[in-house]
Amino acid sequence: MQKNWVSLGLMSGTSGDGIDASIIRTNGINQYDSVKDKYFEYDSDIYKDIHDLKEKIHKSEHIKTYNKEINDLERRITIFHAEIVKDLNITDDVILGFHGQTIYHNPNEKISRQLGNGKLLSQLTNKRVVFNFRSNDILNGGQGAPLSPIFHHLITIKNRIQLPVCFLNIGGISNITIVKNKDNLAELISKDIGPGNCLIDNWVRKNSNKKFDKDGLLASSGTKNEIIFEQAQELYMNRKSKNKLSFDTNDFDVSFIRGLSLEDGVTTLTDFTASIIAEELSLALKVLKKNSIDVLVCGGGRKNNILLKKIKEKILPHINLKLIDDYKINGDFVESQAFAFLAVRSVLRLPISFPKTTNCKDPCVGGEIIN
Repeated sequence: MQKNWVSLGLMSGTSGDGIDASIIRTNGINQYDSVKDKYFEYDSDIYKDIHDLKEKIHKSEHIKTYNKEINDLERRITIFHAEIVKDLNITDDVILGFHGQTIYHNPNEKISRQLGNGKLLSQLTNKRVVFNFRSNDILNGGQGAPLSPIFHHLITIKNRIQLPVCFLNIGGISNITIVKNKDNLAELISKDIGPGNCLIDNWVRKNSNKKFDKDGLLASSGTKNEIIFEQAQELYMNRKSKNKLSFDTNDFDVSFIRGLSLEDGVTTLTDFTASIIAEELSLALKVLKKNSIDVLVCGGGRKNNILLKKIKEKILPHINLKLIDDYKINGDFVESQAFAFLAVRSVLRLPISFPKTTNCKDPCVGGEIIN
């Protein structure tokens, strides 16, 4: 009989605003049950320091340059995670799937740096910790991302979702997963698309006291600048990184809309982001050679009504955009539940990434384990 593990996934996304925490029970293979989900917002100092640091780190050598700041912030973030574990008051023997806060991701340089000290978290909580999920995949020729596809696959099994189906995760970076076959993990397909919320969030942070465009309200009140939009599309299509498979938020910047008002900038960036996502979804339908496909949307970007509206306007007919919440799954916590699941697979030494999900050479185990 397969053991059921209790696992706590701790995920801090590219928005850098807080931690999504999810407790699940799972055998690490083909079964899981959600126990509890809770969001913990960073205090204003940690939030500010994360974004200030990310603004400084654009090259791998910057990691050495700002080593003191990185180590200080990493310790504070780790202590914040330990306080979350204490707050949740988990009585079961639990594994912690500790993602950390990404500050630099460049698989071509074999680097993906997350702020989070697994050894310290284990000491502070007296729990088994799995962290550093991306490194082994990168060392084996992969991109280190996306890592959630195997959990997306499990969602389709648990909820008896008709296949093929596409998952669209709109976080800071947007990515897709295509699940074609419930029995063959090697057939999972996934890739980063490009910007999700990152351009919009970046512009809002730089030009207001807000963190993001809540419900797309700013985008709904602005006017798209057609000239800048057309130029941005042309530049994006001809960018040097066109064949890049995995992205960091610092791969994209908002300098091309400098001079616009807050609202017009958000509207233009929202339309630009929607165009990139819609093109990739339409391509997925063509690759599958299907007449129609359901696309289940998760991540914070699904709450941006204008972004979703624009994607729907631009996609091919017969691509059915649905919120993953329609399946009674909280779309805010798919990633944190995924890392709870990945932590158990890491303990069991089962693969968490595959050639068609991250471009690794062979199915790849991952995660550094601190007992």
